[in-house]
Amino acid sequence: MNKIKKILIVAFAFIMALGSLSIFTACANNSKGNKYQIVCTVYAEYDWTKEVIGNLSDKYDVTLLTDGGADLHSYEPSVQDIAKIASADLFIYVGGESDEWVESAIANRTNQNQKIINLIETLGDKVREEEEVEGMTEEQGHEHEHEHEEEIEYDEHVWLSLKNAQIFVNKIAQVLGEIDQSNKDLYLDNASTYNTLLSALDNEYAESITNSTILVADRFPFLYLAKDYNITYYAAFKGCSAETEASAATKIFLIEKLNDTTINIKVIFKIDGSDGILAQSIKNDSEAKNQTILILDSIQSTSISNQTSYLKIMAKNLIALKQALNH
Repeated sequence: MNKIKKILIVAFAFIMALGSLSIFTACANNSKGNKYQIVCTVYAEYDWTKEVIGNLSDKYDVTLLTDGGADLHSYEPSVQDIAKIASADLFIYVGGESDEWVESAIANRTNQNQKIINLIETLGDKVREEEEVEGMTEEQGHEHEHEHEEEIEYDEHVWLSLKNAQIFVNKIAQVLGEIDQSNKDLYLDNASTYNTLLSALDNEYAESITNSTILVADRFPFLYLAKDYNITYYAAFKGCSAETEASAATKIFLIEKLNDTTINIKVIFKIDGSDGILAQSIKNDSEAKNQTILILDSIQSTSISNQTSYLKIMAKNLIALKQALNH
């Protein structure tokens, strides 16, 4: 969606929210008592927060804004969402280009004691710039846009790194300890226990897939994962690309990689929510025509109702990667 349009939508939603905020707040007080209110924009944040809260869940009401299956790139906040953000005790968001609308919501918050966690800010100098590798379809108008401004585009899919996740979990524990100081040590202990699991899976990734090559016939939101384990990748689009149709040059490039026996690619990846048309097309046009098409889950549109977890999804991704590499 056009960035300015998205911000205008939020501004309108906020105006509407101001008129009804007292109603929402009253409802919240009646149904949720004095629970701390936490609002998260993506599933990974939600799941990490629940892990850190642990058995103190009765003290919190945690909301996932994208719980309807929309990913961060297409999400549009409702009046109710803006109201929840405005009054939340803790608001956790990514901080990338897709949620620049957040700035307006934060500036007009009604809870002046609100704590805020911006994942990209938390990551600091570990944030990576978006990367365009050989063969990717260029975004229409991209060159024209940047003739007049040299703006660095950071890859916002920071949650797809088990190393980053540990940093974010520690930050969430720290901030929860500031909100609920009487249980500060418990949050830190929960974070430590959970990070042990994240670290173990990180080690398994490192032992299994370091210095590998993969092909993704789709957008590529896995830059952080690829850099963590020195994975060479070929993909149709960048992670945040708005393009839906791969160029002829990209299709030819990916088919050539499938035909390259020195690389020996046996699996074509698509991402969650993809129709897989491009993956099937290049498979059909390859010489072997026998590649397996598997899903790499970007955790961009995961809903609470999926009854899964960040760890489970990342473990499933590792299984898929191992299959691709015959491990």
